[in-house]
Amino acid sequence: MADEFDLESLVHLEQTFYDTGHEDGFAHGRIHGLIEGRALGREKGFEMWEELGFYQGFARMWQAIYTKQGRQDERAAHHSKHLLDLIAQFPRVNPSPSDPAFAALDIPKLFRQIRSRYKALCSTLGVRPSLRAAAAAETSPPPPAVKDDAQPEEDGAMEVGSVWKLESQPKKPLGPNLDF
Repeated sequence: MADEFDLESLVHLEQTFYDTGHEDGFAHGRIHGLIEGRALGREKGFEMWEELGFYQGFARMWQAIYTKQGRQDERAAHHSKHLLDLIAQFPRVNPSPSDPAFAALDIPKLFRQIRSRYKALCSTLGVRPSLRAAAAAETSPPPPAVKDDAQPEEDGAMEVGSVWKLESQPKKPLGPNLDF
């Protein structure tokens, strides 16, 4: 009977359950991490390519305008050509770390160069740049500061309402001699 009873497994019972739960949780988390990572990558990739497509269309449009008008503005042509060259360097497939062609590729640096060249082209053309990444962050509306039904008081100041609905209305101040 002594051979059947393992005292060592009883001593480490809690650790055994912990290790089993950790292994199961790790496997489950890995699967869901891959799924969420792919979804996030798809979303961010779409945002990046939307921005790059805007810059490419902008540069091609101005190249076509200058070609059709017969204008030879060297600075604008140089900036648009260089912008299109930088966009052409951007990888169209997922770069592999083992591939020597993509080993030295720094995507954030290339993206900064593309944005800088776009700003330079806009400056040369006298056009206000439309930064696509910054515009997406500014789309959230500001929080309301004044109630819709705010009425001017006797002294001309606007009464600002509360954000939270109160059961009883706040009392107006009694005057300069406040009595608590």
